[in-house]
Amino acid sequence: MMKTLKKTLPVLLSLLGVALFTFVAAKAGIHPVMEALTKVGVGGFLLLAVCQLLVDVGLGVAWHAAVPMLGLGRLMGARLVRDSAGSCLPFSQLGGMVIGVRATLAGVDPRSRKGEELHWPEGVAANLVDITTEVLGQIAFVLLALLCLIGHQGASKFVWPLMGGMALLSLGIAGFIWTQHRGGAMIRKVATFLGRHIASEWRDSLIGNTETFQARLESLWSRPDRICLGALCHLLCWMGSAAMTWLALGLLGAHVSFLSAVAIEGVVCGIMSAGFLVPGALGVQEAAYVALGMIFGVDAEISLSLSLLRRGRDILIGIPVLLVWQIVEMRRLRHERPGADSLKKSQPVSSRKKVIAPAVTALAGNIKGTTLKKDQTSRDGQSSEENSFATAPRIS
Repeated sequence: MMKTLKKTLPVLLSLLGVALFTFVAAKAGIHPVMEALTKVGVGGFLLLAVCQLLVDVGLGVAWHAAVPMLGLGRLMGARLVRDSAGSCLPFSQLGGMVIGVRATLAGVDPRSRKGEELHWPEGVAANLVDITTEVLGQIAFVLLALLCLIGHQGASKFVWPLMGGMALLSLGIAGFIWTQHRGGAMIRKVATFLGRHIASEWRDSLIGNTETFQARLESLWSRPDRICLGALCHLLCWMGSAAMTWLALGLLGAHVSFLSAVAIEGVVCGIMSAGFLVPGALGVQEAAYVALGMIFGVDAEISLSLSLLRRGRDILIGIPVLLVWQIVEMRRLRHERPGADSLKKSQPVSSRKKVIAPAVTALAGNIKGTTLKKDQTSRDGQSSEENSFATAPRIS
């Protein structure tokens, strides 16, 4: 039952999204939408794309504010890949987050600002903290949008459901933060549960590196000032998205105030967050823009055009970003393959097993009661037991 649901749910949600998109487009009309898009022109469209790139730079800065040990350029690139995968590929937002972890570790020899090697504990921890700070900023932005929405005719049907949704989201993010403080135990349980479905080397790497992963999370959460700074930067980026909505509506011929644009963008973001399982928020985004536009006197064709402009802007930025990321990944695979081949030729079978699965050897040694040597320290001065991720196989 569960396997069937996992396979059919994404397809059903995609079909519902396509049906909703078709319904909204049919109600608005194709010709009025094309006329509205013509008003923007190529120059206006490129202007919106440039503005989005500026917001993307701000998102990288917000991530770096909370995770300063990783380079700003690396975080900007990883954030671009994460957002591009969520908007251009047929994945939900969860799929984009998984790709974002891989992008955080992109490159032939990924290292931190201090020259330390990067592996999955650093990549997962950095993405979890960034997602948390972004949601904190989003909660503040949606609440601000609700304040701008109060008093408008027909706004009551959005205010109370969204307030309830934000209350649930606040509880959810509180639980998410609580879980991160116990991330090592959670990863160990997940790895044990999935043990029959993943490669043994990856499973043993997950189990062997949980302490390192927990240490990375604790080091990031030990600076609440940086967490707050990251959330504040994300709030500013959300306000930048509202400014783009205000600009796009002006280019389309609908002149609304900036506070109205904040209300529209904030409530739409809240609705899209509720429908995060729908790939690309197809249909959900369009219906939300049309419904919010009606409150502020924006015609349905202009609201639909606004949604299409947003999708076109994301595709214009996302496709080149994903192509560049694929080139970086191919270079990485070419670099790893010759090293693996030469290792197989130079090592006997018994020693090769030790190289491939060091976490298994360490785990077996712990079971037998042997102790690890303490003269080998990790990158941050911890014992070699916490440094096991340095030689454990990476998860691709």
